[in-house]
Amino acid sequence: MVIRSTIMDTNSFRAEHAAGLDPDTRRLTERRDTVLGASYRLFYRNPVHLVRGEGQYLWDASGRKYLDAYNNVASLGHCHPAVTAAVTAQMQQLNTHTRYLHENILNYTDDLLSTMPAELNKAMYMCTGSEANDLAIRVAKAYSGGEGIIATTEAYHGTSELTSGISPALGTGQPLAPTARLVEAPDAYRLGSTAGADGSELGTWFANRIRAAIADMEAHGIRFAGFIADSIFSSDGVLPGPAGYLREAAEVIHRAGGIIIADEVQPGFGRTGDAFWGFQRHGIVPDVVTLGKPMGNGIPVSGLVAKADVLAAFSDTIPYFNTFGGNPVSMAAAQAVLSTIRAEGLQEHSRVVGGSLLDALRGLGDTHESVGDVRGAGLFIGFELVKDRTTREPHRELALAVLEQLRERGVLTSVAGPHGNVLKLRPPLAFQPGDIDWLVGALDDSLTALYA
Repeated sequence: MVIRSTIMDTNSFRAEHAAGLDPDTRRLTERRDTVLGASYRLFYRNPVHLVRGEGQYLWDASGRKYLDAYNNVASLGHCHPAVTAAVTAQMQQLNTHTRYLHENILNYTDDLLSTMPAELNKAMYMCTGSEANDLAIRVAKAYSGGEGIIATTEAYHGTSELTSGISPALGTGQPLAPTARLVEAPDAYRLGSTAGADGSELGTWFANRIRAAIADMEAHGIRFAGFIADSIFSSDGVLPGPAGYLREAAEVIHRAGGIIIADEVQPGFGRTGDAFWGFQRHGIVPDVVTLGKPMGNGIPVSGLVAKADVLAAFSDTIPYFNTFGGNPVSMAAAQAVLSTIRAEGLQEHSRVVGGSLLDALRGLGDTHESVGDVRGAGLFIGFELVKDRTTREPHRELALAVLEQLRERGVLTSVAGPHGNVLKLRPPLAFQPGDIDWLVGALDDSLTALYA
């Protein structure tokens, strides 16, 4: 039996695609197959061999230019000069672990906490989002005295033992933790009138799912520890929902003695435009916030910010040390990212340019019946393709074909959601108004070509 992962296998190269590759690309894919573990995946049936990046653009080995419409690792833009300069300068001075005193980690923490609600006043550092979420789960268990974690049905929160156990997007080959429970994501488009999916009614619908999951835990002798989600439900299909609708769910979680873990690896650092952090769109204060990919613009650094009393349940009892977490070079990169977001006004840029992109993408629905829904916040947009607008039947095959068409037109992105039919449009924040025509035009041409 072939086991597929929705997050790894939906848009991926497979052995049966090798015959159509040019000799150089085929040689590289064969080398990867020889020396790397079989778990690795490449994007596209015809993989892209990238060698250079600048801002929102990438170049392959043949010199062809691409528009990056997917990457939030280099969130500011590829090879941003402020980050490059900060990292280079610090590398020429010192790089070591956090058991020696150093100003970088302290100065950055002061700056980072200034962006958070006052209740979130302690920070810890790691290298990856998986590590941050792993620690967050440990904190949740220590604070609550429970073990049960609730996530959504297509969530991805990492690859460690703890985080993979609450990441169903990794596929059926990855067992879920027996103490985990999954709830359907609040998809306003698919729920429609069934759940009264507008604003407060969507919030009540979602809160009721969490309430039922907690009750199921109790029925099985599992004590509830917490709920984890990214506030735009990116792996579930990019579901921003109306601002504020998560408040009722937050109340249910806290009344049940659990904590809220806001995974900000994808919606954080100004990405959604309306607020610096994704959770702030909903007017809630989580107990723990986890940070990752965009934090260092390509330098591996991640973090956890928490309420002091919540973190104390773990940190007052168990020493924690991460050799590279919080090192001076990573902190220099993180500081450069935070300073650049402010200096370049990237949160407001994300809101304004993202709004223009959203409008332009919605316009494609006037000429293409396969466009079912276009939704987003800032520069984070889900473009859903369907077989029929009335039934809203997902069109996975079309989405994958569109990806290949876009790749041939120099636009790189991927898909999300349980059906693999939602284009996940999440370009670096360097994306400019002038790039909208390239992206929307390529989508228009791709859909036209596939229905010609």
